[in-house]
Amino acid sequence: MAQTELQSIDRSIDWSELPQLAQWTLEQGLAIQHIPAPTFEEAARAEYIADQFRQLGLIEITTDDKLNVYGLLKRGSQPKGALMITAHLDTVFAADTPLNTRQDGNVIYGPGLGDNSLGVAGMLALAKTLAERSDFADCDVWFVATTGEEGLGDLGGMKAAFTRLGGQVRAVINLEGMALGHVYCAGIAVRRLHITARTSGGHSWLHFGKPSAIHGIMTLGARIAALETPQSPRTTFNIGMIDGGTTINAIAAEASLWLDLRSEDSKALAALENAVRVEIKRLASEELHFEVEVVGDRPAGRISSNHPLIQTALAALAQINIRGSLESGSTDANIPLAHGCPAVTVGVSRGGNAHRLDEYIEVSPITAGLRQLILLTLGAARLIQSQHV
Repeated sequence: MAQTELQSIDRSIDWSELPQLAQWTLEQGLAIQHIPAPTFEEAARAEYIADQFRQLGLIEITTDDKLNVYGLLKRGSQPKGALMITAHLDTVFAADTPLNTRQDGNVIYGPGLGDNSLGVAGMLALAKTLAERSDFADCDVWFVATTGEEGLGDLGGMKAAFTRLGGQVRAVINLEGMALGHVYCAGIAVRRLHITARTSGGHSWLHFGKPSAIHGIMTLGARIAALETPQSPRTTFNIGMIDGGTTINAIAAEASLWLDLRSEDSKALAALENAVRVEIKRLASEELHFEVEVVGDRPAGRISSNHPLIQTALAALAQINIRGSLESGSTDANIPLAHGCPAVTVGVSRGGNAHRLDEYIEVSPITAGLRQLILLTLGAARLIQSQHV
């Protein structure tokens, strides 16, 4: 969508109540943040969102077996012309993590507040705004609070949601709390492996020289760390966790590592995984066995920078005087992108220290961030109505 078209939409809207909407959004974000929602344990937060959907007047509100929450704003007449708005419910923090928040001027600190409580609150603000508009385009809007986005969730919620709705969805807007100014239009491919080494074990003195599972997994880790990866397409690896052993004076019978592999290109990712598996074969012996379990598989996908949805997202940012930057990442948008459905991930505000106890958001940008989201959503709906996506 051209900048001039979005400017016309912008001028047609009375923004005088936007500061109140921003305050409402912040309050919702704080309420959501105070409900624990570790990956695979999102039930309480999902129940809260379902209740909010009901209060906002959405219909067909359901929760599936993944704990995704669905709500429909019925505005369209075409069965295959829907827009999908998503934001993930889960956080990286354990259920017993203290969810205290504190404000210091323009900044509010709190674990999971930016990733992704504020993103979910932004989705609620969009639902509230669109439900109150009578001039919305001929386009249904599905709002979906997804689960399993973080860590070993493997985008399981979004995979289920897109399987359910993909046949009627023409575009997806995915929301994150702290990504204001960025437009994620490429999903990087991710493979996650749990590699376990096993031996017969033994006593550290009596059986010295017998293979140790810990020694084996450490040697494998060192060989992985020595692998060379291309800078373009960018390809990375990370050993995030190592487990094993029972006591200091026992030869470990079992040890494992958790390996995260990423690339902008699926072929480069496959080559990296193959290199890891080659090293495993070289190390394996009759007394040292390895098992590989795939615990994460996130597909890659992208749309061109000149795609109408991308141009609309950039134009929406320009309306709030932000020059947007195009990014790649691993988000819920990977799933529709991998299926050829246009999708972008954008933010509600700015912040930092994601996945840390001192995670924070900035308060003042929320107003402009909501304006951007509303303009992008209205613009995307018009693209669907005019069959430009």
